[in-house]
Amino acid sequence: MKFQFPLQKGTWITRYKRFMVDLTLANNEVLTVHNANTGSMKNCYVEGGDAWYWDSQNEKRKYPHSLELVQTPSGHVACINTSRPNYLVAEAIENSVVSELQDYDQLKTEVRYGGEKSRIDILLSGGEKSIYVEVKNTTLLENTINGVPTPDGDAAEGIGYFPDSVSERASKHLRELMRMVEEGHRGVIFFCVNHTGIKEVRPADHIDPVYGQLLREAAKKGVEILAYRSHINEHEIYLKDKVPVVLVD
Repeated sequence: MKFQFPLQKGTWITRYKRFMVDLTLANNEVLTVHNANTGSMKNCYVEGGDAWYWDSQNEKRKYPHSLELVQTPSGHVACINTSRPNYLVAEAIENSVVSELQDYDQLKTEVRYGGEKSRIDILLSGGEKSIYVEVKNTTLLENTINGVPTPDGDAAEGIGYFPDSVSERASKHLRELMRMVEEGHRGVIFFCVNHTGIKEVRPADHIDPVYGQLLREAAKKGVEILAYRSHINEHEIYLKDKVPVVLVD
């Protein structure tokens, strides 16, 4: 996926009101950009680090510029635009990058399903079974030893975690997928790794132990767990290869 609008670079100052980020530009102007990420963005940005944004050229928007990429404290790059993952995964499936998800004739997005008023990110149908795919943007590279945050440790090995904050919504999606499997469909949790330093994904038990327990339960009940990481530069972003998911007890 090539970026629709050219990315421009600024320097990170601060994030506030969740959706707002101030950047310093090369001419020392301060620019407020919209941040389409409601999560904690833990370990994704650093004061004085690089940040890339684009201009929507939409004069009706109060903040026409949007944040896309950030330099992380570990010196890597993360895509924090949470509107990207669903498109990236759908594109990768359609381009046969995801070998596990090729048994389908039709791909739909944002389809209502389940008993908890959910919308599935991607529904693949027309194959032997319908495939319900829930996509999770994964950008947390955390330093931990035995699940405990520490200044040194697993980050050097590229260990990524999900979620980056307590998420009842993410747990709800696991429950919904387990129901789909019980009804005879395929259910898939897809970790879309949008961080250039992550080489492996684990449940963030030290942040949301409930989610970690549910993820292990879902795996035992037949929910498939996949993780693919993105190639990221200033011109394009796309899923390129599979990385392991480790369910450490």
